[in-house]
Amino acid sequence: MILDISRFVETERPHWTALEKSLAWLEANPEARLTLHEVENLQVLYQRASADLARVPEGELRKYLEWLVSRAYAEVHEARERKRFRPWRWVTEEYPRTFRKHWKAFQLAAVLTIGGVAFGALALRIDPEAKSVIMPFEGLQVSPAERVAKELENRGQRMAGKKNRFSAQLMTHNTQVALTTLALGMTFGFGTIVLLFYNGVILGAVAFDYIHGGQTVFLLGWLLPHGVIEIPAILVGGQAGLTIAYALIGWGSRISRAERLRMVSRDVVTLAGGAAMMLVWAGIVESFLSQYHEPVISYGTKIAFGLVEAALLTSYLAFSGRKT
Repeated sequence: MILDISRFVETERPHWTALEKSLAWLEANPEARLTLHEVENLQVLYQRASADLARVPEGELRKYLEWLVSRAYAEVHEARERKRFRPWRWVTEEYPRTFRKHWKAFQLAAVLTIGGVAFGALALRIDPEAKSVIMPFEGLQVSPAERVAKELENRGQRMAGKKNRFSAQLMTHNTQVALTTLALGMTFGFGTIVLLFYNGVILGAVAFDYIHGGQTVFLLGWLLPHGVIEIPAILVGGQAGLTIAYALIGWGSRISRAERLRMVSRDVVTLAGGAAMMLVWAGIVESFLSQYHEPVISYGTKIAFGLVEAALLTSYLAFSGRKT
């Protein structure tokens, strides 16, 4: 056990700092190849930090050294070629693992959105005139019965490009929401929370409007095919924003804010990429399936397609990339 902790820290800190800098450089340059001297130096610094860890008592210093040694261990014992970006490996392993790693942030994003859904539905029930304020899309301003009647009248065919424009509005809106929700994590999470809630308000108002208007089947056939991917993608954007916010706030952590942000940066980029991937798929489905209604495509077929998508997405995020 160390008798003079202050002197010990003063003597050893330069070695810890050197190890941190080496690890940061390696993480920023995964394709780099070290010289023999650099490898030996990294090994010496790693072993020295490990020996220091065994000598310090419980406390913040020990937590710091545990974090530093674990990072060094991962670098020393990792096969370097595995750090190259491999799209298939990223899709099947890295993204779902990162999603599960920040599961609590996703749960909070979902709770905030569900709260917004309840508020939007309640607001429209209390004041039907609020529809023009809550719903920002021209295509949603008509009554549900009127819209369904027009679909039947035109036999689900595209009407002078209106469906194309409406689909583009929705795709653009949700992409902006996902990316903005992520970026607003830099407001210590306040902007992320507001945007998640507001997006839920819109969803709740739309759902209530169609259900109250007796068009539940149409609503499910319209929203499920793309919504079961699009809505989770927005939540993943919120998940990334809340991850940034947690790193900025750093409850109970003695690690510097810059270091906390650096530690989550890779995960945030991965979540952003995953949300973008999901939104691309949702956009394709929305353009080529969701905007076609009966009699072109039956509601039952579209609902079944959406349920299958939901089951596959759940299985993918929950189990893909798990090690046996």
